[in-house]
Amino acid sequence: MLPITSLGPKVTFTGVEDPEAHLTAFHTQMMLTGGSNVVYYKLFMSTLVGAALEWFVSLPDGHITTFDQFTTLFREQYLVNKAPTRLSYDVFDIKHTRGSP
Repeated sequence: MLPITSLGPKVTFTGVEDPEAHLTAFHTQMMLTGGSNVVYYKLFMSTLVGAALEWFVSLPDGHITTFDQFTTLFREQYLVNKAPTRLSYDVFDIKHTRGSP
């Protein structure tokens, strides 16, 4: 296994980005390192800045036992930032006006 320090995550999350996009980027980078829940949890913490880091630090000690449990809490906390799913009927809202390409 490669040293984790050289492969640490390069993504950051401030609390206003899409949580799903952040988790996807994090998981993509972490696939290279392997490791346990503890490694994922500690390295994920290093991707958080500002209000997101404050939220993380406020979590009660011993409250989270797996990384999957943590990602559920993370998604719930930042659900409002999730990019809306585009639905097929959204195309009906598009209007073509005269003179536009």
